[in-house]
Amino acid sequence: MILYILGSVLMIEAAFLSLPLIVSILYQEDAGFAFFLTMVGAFIAGFLLTLLKPKQKVLYAKDGFIAVACSWILLSLVGAIPLTLSGEIPSYLDAVFETVSGFTTTGASIVINVEELSHCTNFWRCFTHWLGGMGVLVFMLAVVPLSGGQSIHLLRAESPGPSVSKIMPRMRNSAGILYLIYLFLTVLQIICYLLGHMPLFDSLCHAFATAGTGGFGIYASSLGYYNSYYLQSVTTIFMILFGLNFNFYFLLLMRKWKLAVHNSEIRCYLGIIAASIFLITWNVLPSFPSLYDAFHHTAFTVASIITTTGFATVDFNLWPAFSKAILVCLMVIGACAGSTGGGMKVSRLIILYKAAQAELQRLVHPNTVKVLTLDGKRVDNDSVRGVLAFLVLYLAVFVFSVLLICLDNLDSSTTITAVLATLNNIGPGLGIVGPTGSYATMSALSKVVLTFDMLFGRLELFPMILILLPSTWRKHS
Repeated sequence: MILYILGSVLMIEAAFLSLPLIVSILYQEDAGFAFFLTMVGAFIAGFLLTLLKPKQKVLYAKDGFIAVACSWILLSLVGAIPLTLSGEIPSYLDAVFETVSGFTTTGASIVINVEELSHCTNFWRCFTHWLGGMGVLVFMLAVVPLSGGQSIHLLRAESPGPSVSKIMPRMRNSAGILYLIYLFLTVLQIICYLLGHMPLFDSLCHAFATAGTGGFGIYASSLGYYNSYYLQSVTTIFMILFGLNFNFYFLLLMRKWKLAVHNSEIRCYLGIIAASIFLITWNVLPSFPSLYDAFHHTAFTVASIITTTGFATVDFNLWPAFSKAILVCLMVIGACAGSTGGGMKVSRLIILYKAAQAELQRLVHPNTVKVLTLDGKRVDNDSVRGVLAFLVLYLAVFVFSVLLICLDNLDSSTTITAVLATLNNIGPGLGIVGPTGSYATMSALSKVVLTFDMLFGRLELFPMILILLPSTWRKHS
């Protein structure tokens, strides 16, 4: 069953590889031949794997996690091939780093002169953000019917957040609605860009990168290339919108206004954004010519960091320590569960806060029975244990990664924020890997570690850890 899913995913990737091929034809670029060869190879391999139709099509939770982890690794390995075949990123390790960064919507790049890349390569880099933002397996569920009724395990393994449930009785309908909402918001952003006189190719690339909250740019100065407050403001708004839980949009479609408006995670998410903008604007005001300039660039940066998009209009690496400290906190917090953003997710922090509050109340009043609730619904012990387990594993992966990156003898700011930026799928950090820097100078070991961190972050740890455990692959009677 896992091989069948991998085959379906490869065929979907082959179909999407035709898009950069079309771009190469339009711009008459030789790099398109590399995409053609990869597309044909991926389709043949995928077709052969789908011929192995299993008799037993039931997918259990463990199988779902394994299928998702293996799918993302395979997608990245195949998606990197045209970048190396074309000669635009000669090192396959660098190409894999770039592609994993694209699919996981991280936006960390090893490319120094991004303007020198062909149009088709830049299009593929940005499109991997869009494809990875909502999830490749979610797309597969929308177009490929799976019997057995257990496809919810794929959605739960791939979707960000502490808990995922179907929004419609049928899994295929749920996946389809999610992608329609995703597509609508993307098209709306493209239209807004075109109204601001951004070229069509640029509009597509930046909309893909914003929708997936990825942050790959087609210019070295990112959104700072466009000296247009309108275009930057449009990006700010849509980064925040794509950082919202997509169930919020579904509730709006169903006209369930009260449930949508009173969602505690969304209110907390917007409150954190507002408070961060206020504090940083006050702190960086002396560095800007006017209050409006300070507010504009602060709002853009805060939205970019908390949604883990990674776009930049200014070099926030030069901001005061207080502002940078807030940005580092936002890196960890991340966006809402069920969004295209990364980070720990606001809902997990709310659950952790409520659990800590309940424990303190038990210490003061030992006989009190405190029931954890979120938006009027009881938070069961399994959910709390899951959040605590995630926190422990998150800290373990973070510490282990930092220790390995320390072997590069980089400054502490670069080392710590490089891990935070990749593990939380943000992209730019501080120091060498700041908004004007890149990951190109890092050693091969560091690139491998950070590549795994990006996958750990996007898949929320558990799928990647499961495939690394020997017990996962043992057969039990």
